Amino acid sequence: MKTPVESMALFFIASILGAAGQFLYKSGAARADGGIGSYLLNPRLIGGVVCYVGVMLLFIAAFKRGGALSVLYPIYASSFIFSAIGAWWLYGEPIRAVNVAGMVLLVAGMCLMGWKPLS
Repeated sequence: MKTPVESMALFFIASILGAAGQFLYKSGAARADGGIGSYLLNPRLIGGVVCYVGVMLLFIAAFKRGGALSVLYPIYASSFIFSAIGAWWLYGEPIRAVNVAGMVLLVAGMCLMGWKPLS
């Protein structure tokens, strides 16, 4: 089964949106005081939920266009790379050599999952 480029692009966009959702959850949690209202009425947490709903809608749109799960889901793993870069940029969290190695392995894995050897 050949995976359409459109499906891969939708999963890539979903990975960026998923990383944004993670940051909204983190910043929203920092502002919550522990009461139920501070979670349910928290604009940042609501924004995180909206991001993840968007991720699911992008997944559905991508699956509708077709494609192999073994190709599409590794693309979504790039959200971990975007999260690490965002944590460095927004919070000053360090990106160490071992983190970079993990990112390289993620990208290599995505390439290998989508690669079809000549038979």
